[in-house]
Amino acid sequence: MDARPIGVFDSGVGGLTVLHECLVTLPHEDFVYLGDGARLPYGPRPLAEIRRFAAEIGRFLESQGVKLVVAACNSATAAALPELQLTLSVPVIGVIQPEAHAAVRATRNRRVGLLATEATVASGRYEALIETLDAGVTVTPVACPKLVPLIEGDDPFGEATVEAVREVAGPLKDVGVDTVVLGCTHYPLIRPILQRVFGRDVTLIFSADETAHEVSETLARKAIENDSAREGTYRFLTTGDTAAFKAMGSRFLQLPIADVEQVRVADLEVVAA
Repeated sequence: MDARPIGVFDSGVGGLTVLHECLVTLPHEDFVYLGDGARLPYGPRPLAEIRRFAAEIGRFLESQGVKLVVAACNSATAAALPELQLTLSVPVIGVIQPEAHAAVRATRNRRVGLLATEATVASGRYEALIETLDAGVTVTPVACPKLVPLIEGDDPFGEATVEAVREVAGPLKDVGVDTVVLGCTHYPLIRPILQRVFGRDVTLIFSADETAHEVSETLARKAIENDSAREGTYRFLTTGDTAAFKAMGSRFLQLPIADVEQVRVADLEVVAA
């Protein structure tokens, strides 16, 4: 039995969709979630800068005594996963590999679309992973800079969001994809709009549940699980505004958020120094 918590991080609140699946899959484990609200969004930033941010957060979570780190952010996973796995002393799991596996399994015509942030698209990580699984699959990536602000806005299901989805769906429809990877943790919140625009013949991939299962399997394989008879706890940290995190976070987590603790960016930088 290993009572240490699991660390989960994202640029903001989007990774709470991944945390939700982890809480459902592993109700006996403790979690600490860090949202880097002071430096969001990660998507438009250079990959090297995102890599530095992820390294700082990874080392900070390690200093908090976590037994495993989940990079619940597609941009951070794309930019920094190999480096995190090399530099941290605990296992690190990202969100891209489970989605790549799911997309290859789901596609029938071997044409896969990717909706993601600019950073994730620029990294080419999805294409590289999918090629190792099936070199015959063609991946068409589309960057979606408008979607995250709309999803976090006052009217996430409004006409502006529908129009933005139609805009990014156009190039994927033109090439006849039958599977689309939702390569950002925000996108599941507007899944009904996405499914409506693409139609039922297109499979949408967002595998937070598969990421949670990978976490579960890793804990079991390394014999670092907690007592399965207990009910776990979860706590929240943010470098941004705590009230804003709490208000927006409940929309993504779909569970109560009681307290949110403040962490300064300077605290992350000191640990990483």
